[in-house]
Amino acid sequence: QVQLVESGGGLVQAGGSLRLSCAASGSIFSINAMGWYRQAPGKVRVLVATITSDGSTNYANSVKGRFTISRDNAKNTVYLQMNSLKPEDTAEYYCNARVARSRSSGYTDYWGQGTQVTVSS
Repeated sequence: QVQLVESGGGLVQAGGSLRLSCAASGSIFSINAMGWYRQAPGKVRVLVATITSDGSTNYANSVKGRFTISRDNAKNTVYLQMNSLKPEDTAEYYCNARVARSRSSGYTDYWGQGTQVTVSS
């Protein structure tokens, strides 16, 4: 099995910063892309940012210039540095990793349990 454990969420005032972390563990041969998604109450889950194993990144337009995704391949960990936070960033944030459990297996998407980020105005 593969587990993703997130940390770093919380309550912050508008304009503040938070850093989310997500560590993958378990039966892992390799990890392709890792990323962060978020889901606000009553809304669908949407992409925030992704990063490939070679460091290529992709961001939602709403967070470009404010959020930075990074990863430590040796630790199977992905980070999301969130600056200049806005009330509309309030959501449950989910970590995602595309994992191969062996050399011969394909990649499967795994998800963390979510961490709440609340930005007060």
